Amino acid sequence: MAIREVLKMGDPRLLQVSEPVRQFGTPELEDLLTDMRDTMHHLNGAGLAAPQIGVGARVVIFGFDENPRYPEEEAVPYTVLINPELTPIGDAMDEGWEGCLSVPGMRGLVPRYRELRYTGFDAQGNPIDRTVKDFHARVVQHEVDHLDGILYPRRIRDLTQFGFNEALFPGEELADD
Repeated sequence: MAIREVLKMGDPRLLQVSEPVRQFGTPELEDLLTDMRDTMHHLNGAGLAAPQIGVGARVVIFGFDENPRYPEEEAVPYTVLINPELTPIGDAMDEGWEGCLSVPGMRGLVPRYRELRYTGFDAQGNPIDRTVKDFHARVVQHEVDHLDGILYPRRIRDLTQFGFNEALFPGEELADD
């Protein structure tokens, strides 16, 4: 359908808590998902949340087979996840570099649960229930944070580990996330 503008940090819409989706399989939901997918793919993103394109609905998409921005990461299955719920499995956390399409040109070292279970629904309202770990778990947590009005810089514990790509990783070609 369309590649949408991604809101940037500072836009108050990114700080709002999103509303649950109540109707599945509608043309409006399908149009939203198509726009989200087209936008994510156009920007080589690993995921995208509806609030990032100005829609306050509890909808995220994520996944890739190969991604030039994450060449070392294992594939994550393409997923539409609506009204997600996350449940950490254990207390183990890892810190990893994250970026965001809404925070272009920057990266930060963010702690995330290493393993979790996520539940929710697909576009037709069918239940989803997965247990995941590592990068897959990180991507889900990052995207679901958007639904609660949280951008990754709020999760950074040490702000010396937050900055512009070219300053943190001189000489490396890093695209915005």
